[in-house]
Amino acid sequence: MTKAEQLAAALRDKGWMLATAESCTGGMIAAACTDLAGSSEWFERGFITYSNEAKTELLDVAAELIDANGAVSEVVARAMAFGAVRHSRARVSVAVTGVAGPSGGSKDKPVGTVWFGFMVDGRLTSETQRFEGDRAAVRRATVDQAFDGLLLRLAEAGH
Repeated sequence: MTKAEQLAAALRDKGWMLATAESCTGGMIAAACTDLAGSSEWFERGFITYSNEAKTELLDVAAELIDANGAVSEVVARAMAFGAVRHSRARVSVAVTGVAGPSGGSKDKPVGTVWFGFMVDGRLTSETQRFEGDRAAVRRATVDQAFDGLLLRLAEAGH
């Protein structure tokens, strides 16, 4: 069973819906979800908020948070995950914001740095990862980690 199929089963089991808030992946997580037939039972919507303005307009991420911390930061990932649930009918969300490369990195946030925000049944958590490889590899690894993070947190949520 693929990770997407595992996620579908876990969400169906709980009767919960998922929303995604994606920056560096540009909708790849949502696409992986909706590749599955019947995904409308558990996938509610996806927000592709590539620009800072989109994060603010669609997810209510405060511009001040972005200005103070940068778009690739824990507080922004958490605000994106919160906003995705707030602006949907979903009970679960994943948000990703990162530096996919090949440019755009810095000493503090090198290429491959990705922040994840997760909102599962009212619990907001976050994590960061640093992925190796080119732009495509970083984006694929981000999608994979988003599924892993969701599956872990759904298992922890119990019933």
